Amino acid sequence: MSSIVRRARSSPLPSFLAWRALGFRTICSGGLGIAAPSGSPAASSAGIKVLESFKEEFEVGSRVVTLETGKIARFANGSVVLGLDETKILATVTCAKSDSPRDFLPLTVDYQEKMFAQGLIPNTYMRREGAPKERELLCGRLIDRPIRPLFPSGFYHEVQIMANVLSSDGKQDPDILAANAASAALMLSDVPWGGPIGVIRLGRIGGKIVVNPTMDELNSSDLHLIYACTRDKTMMIDVQAREITEKDLAAALRLAHLEAVKYIDPQIRLAAKAGKQKKEYKLSMLSEKLLEKVSDLAATRVESVFTDPSYGKFERGEALENIGEDVQKVFEEEGDQESLSILPKAVDTVRKRIVRSRMISDGFRVDGRHLDEVRPIYCETHYLPALHGSAIFSRGDTQALCTITLGAPGDAQSLDSLVGPPKKRFMLHYTFPPFCTGEVGKRLGLNRREVGHGTLAEKALLAVMPPEENFPYTVRINSEVMASDGSTSMASVCGGSMALMDAGIPLRAHVAGVSIGLVTDVDPSSGEIKDYRIVTDILGLEDHLGDMDFKIAGTRNGVTASQLDIKPAGIPLDIVCESLENARKARLQILDHMEREINSPRVQDGTNSLRLATLKYTNDALRSLSGPMGVLKRKIEEETGARLFIDDGTLTIVAKNQAVMDKAQEKVDYIIGREIVVGGVYKGTVTSIKEYGAFVEFNGGQQGLLHMSELSHEPVSKVSDVLHIGKYITMQCIDTDVRGNIKLSLKALLPKPTSGPESFPVEKETVSVETSSFGETVARLPSVVEPPQKSKLAVPAVVIRTAVECDEAEKSSPVDKNAKPKRAAAMKPDRKLKSTASKQTVKEDEALNSTDTEETLDDCGETLTLGEKLKSTSLKNNNTASFFFMILTSLKR
Repeated sequence: MSSIVRRARSSPLPSFLAWRALGFRTICSGGLGIAAPSGSPAASSAGIKVLESFKEEFEVGSRVVTLETGKIARFANGSVVLGLDETKILATVTCAKSDSPRDFLPLTVDYQEKMFAQGLIPNTYMRREGAPKERELLCGRLIDRPIRPLFPSGFYHEVQIMANVLSSDGKQDPDILAANAASAALMLSDVPWGGPIGVIRLGRIGGKIVVNPTMDELNSSDLHLIYACTRDKTMMIDVQAREITEKDLAAALRLAHLEAVKYIDPQIRLAAKAGKQKKEYKLSMLSEKLLEKVSDLAATRVESVFTDPSYGKFERGEALENIGEDVQKVFEEEGDQESLSILPKAVDTVRKRIVRSRMISDGFRVDGRHLDEVRPIYCETHYLPALHGSAIFSRGDTQALCTITLGAPGDAQSLDSLVGPPKKRFMLHYTFPPFCTGEVGKRLGLNRREVGHGTLAEKALLAVMPPEENFPYTVRINSEVMASDGSTSMASVCGGSMALMDAGIPLRAHVAGVSIGLVTDVDPSSGEIKDYRIVTDILGLEDHLGDMDFKIAGTRNGVTASQLDIKPAGIPLDIVCESLENARKARLQILDHMEREINSPRVQDGTNSLRLATLKYTNDALRSLSGPMGVLKRKIEEETGARLFIDDGTLTIVAKNQAVMDKAQEKVDYIIGREIVVGGVYKGTVTSIKEYGAFVEFNGGQQGLLHMSELSHEPVSKVSDVLHIGKYITMQCIDTDVRGNIKLSLKALLPKPTSGPESFPVEKETVSVETSSFGETVARLPSVVEPPQKSKLAVPAVVIRTAVECDEAEKSSPVDKNAKPKRAAAMKPDRKLKSTASKQTVKEDEALNSTDTEETLDDCGETLTLGEKLKSTSLKNNNTASFFFMILTSLKR
């Protein structure tokens, strides 16, 4: 793998002392490091080491992929650097030298992203990477799932695969590159493995499939498919979609298989050039003689347990455990210590054969169900009324309690990763406590299984969430598994969907999920599948004894997420596509139960519903709100119970109810105010009272005028009758002008009083005017109004009539004929005035609208009398009143 070039400046050593003659693979210099004899020339300089590397290049989805080995990580059993554009991944494989007694494969896959891959220093206190992040755990699972089934049966040596991102351009997600690099490293190593595999990512943009899409392309894609396979069988599937139909998903899977196999041949060629010879490892195999003996002792009793549907999960487990103990006693009496060490594995193998043969031959399962039958379902929402949303979902013995917590945009989770969005506002956290299986255990922080199951349920529900611009809240779902007997992740999907509806979140549709299993009958000689059965809604025992766990979630319209895990060395793609239809039928049954419980977002009563307000301010105003070191902001949060989030000109207030929100906004308004909007409702304090109105201070020190005409729908004689200095009032902004003057109104927030045909009731008394001829005409009008009704403000009112009504009343009224010429002569100039004034009605209306009401009443106060001068303050602003005041003013002049 390497060669040495030495620049000799002294006589070389004898050939029999050379490093190559001693069998060393690599050296750092041409000398042995022995002190030169006295009088010899000076020691030679260090030689130049040439690292021999091997490289393969090929094209996948119009992008060039490279595989290189031999340059770095040379001490590992196998190492490969895979490159795509500027992204490079190093994958290494190491295997333990000794084999400890165990009955499982201790395979560990570690994926790590370090910030140096993008030229950054970690933003942590120690300025270095710490514990594995959630994304790193998910990528490790993504590599593990397709690789684990291909190790030979009985190979129980400890194996560690490490994938490190050396550089990243941010365009490609390194996860599938790491999976392909791990496959190539295993092919180069001396570890027995049945690969290689190919892993591919597909997207769909505008109805067209995109191979190896970039991160930007994935943002606009309605399909995110990761597919792993060998040359002819499927190994792993991971799907996130926006309600893709089963037909379209099956077509995408078939296309993904054709693209994924392009990774296989380059790995084989690279292994042929630079791979190590596979070692002979000891395999812990079960002898047929042992299996026959265990079957003779336990098969009949095991079959009786599996054929009795009355057994529950724990009753069945206890019965099987008793059978295993009886078999163990027989071997202990015989003193067969070698068989005792692998006896649990042998008993489990016998159980597996019995269950699988009965399901294939009879079509019945351990709990008595048919192969396509879904367990009984129980749904309940609003289980915890004090929370934003909650729901319980039970399917058989599997049960999940899901709760919803709403938060502000600032509560979103920060994602410190090389690729992808910086924040995540929708989270589903899955918890699998020990009590859900009736066991004793410890809680030890992040668990790979919990992270994987929670992410799958999160993907399933994300497709139906409203867009951020319509629903800016951060949403957290907590799925607490209360009991586990198969497919708790799909129970989390169903419970989470109902809980979101219970919280009032406008989902597009309900999402349900179900797990599909598979039982196969394989020919031992050829490894081909002779017969198989697809199983719907599998139990925990069926998951353990079966070949496949295919979790599929979606709505009535299509699939939103799916995940395939298998135990054998691959499953034909045709069987996988056939399973999609079984899952769709089961999903529709589950959706029927969920929709009967809740089929639309619940209307919140406001008691426990979260309130969120987003306000825009200048950065200077927000700095004054925050105060030194955020002291003022924290004080507001402590006093009100609300939470404040400040971000570049935006203030977001989150409160648990409307009362807390009002209190927090009041505090903010007092400090910095907010933008005045016409139609907005504000609270303020009266600072001064004038004859024409009052000035109110509000919104962080701003002043507005509250005119006396805007105090009430009823006439007001004095401002002081309604307001006083220091009074705290709620009013509405009705207008602002270019100079920044603000006009406020109280009556805009008051209900309008109901009124009859006559808007201004008056006392039943004839109006008389001393000297005006027009007044004499008015004095002869018959009284047609209702008796007076006492006003709330005790202000007398007058009846107002038009000039046309006055003329009609004059004609119908008995008048002295002798006086008629005199009145007519007196009326001539007035009638002429009427004709000219009617043309100016519109202009006078505009003038009167801008004229203070008190000034108008002062002009005509000497003309209108009702026994004594009427003190009227506020008249209706209409054409009739405007014309009447114009006539009276002209007569007075």
